[in-house]
Amino acid sequence: MASLMGTYYHNIDAKGRLNFPTKLRELLGVSFYITKSIDSPCLTVYSQEGWDKLAEKVAAIPASKSGKIQRWLFSGACEVTPDKQGRILIPQELRTFAGLQKDLVVIGANDKAEIWDKDRWDEMNSSIDMDQLLSDMMELGF
Repeated sequence: MASLMGTYYHNIDAKGRLNFPTKLRELLGVSFYITKSIDSPCLTVYSQEGWDKLAEKVAAIPASKSGKIQRWLFSGACEVTPDKQGRILIPQELRTFAGLQKDLVVIGANDKAEIWDKDRWDEMNSSIDMDQLLSDMMELGF
C-alpha cells in the first residue's frame, strides 16, 4: 500500500458523519477500521491489511500483557464503509474519546490515518519541541 499522507480539514455533522478524504479512502480500501489511538487523543484509521497486522501483533503478546491492550484497541473499534457520498459514521464512544466537536482534521500518517478534533490538532502541533524532534530524527539516522 502507498503511504497515506496529507492534511484534510472537514466537519462532522450532528449524526457523527464525516466526509472522509477521497485520496485516503482510495488507499484504505472499500472498508476500514477505526479505533482509539494509543499515544494521542485522536482516532487511528487502518486499512484491512493494517488492521490484520495489528491484530496479529497483539495476538502474539503474552496473555499476561495483552489483556489491557486488547481491551483498549478492540473494545471501541469499528469497521466502517463509506456511503455513496464518501461519509463514514463515527460511533459516539470514539467521538467522545477523541473530543471530536465540529471541525476535524484528518491526516495521513504513513501506514494509517488519524482523525483529530481541530483544536486538539492545533494544540498538539504548537507543543512540538523542534529541537527534540530534530534530535530524535538524527538519533534514528535521518
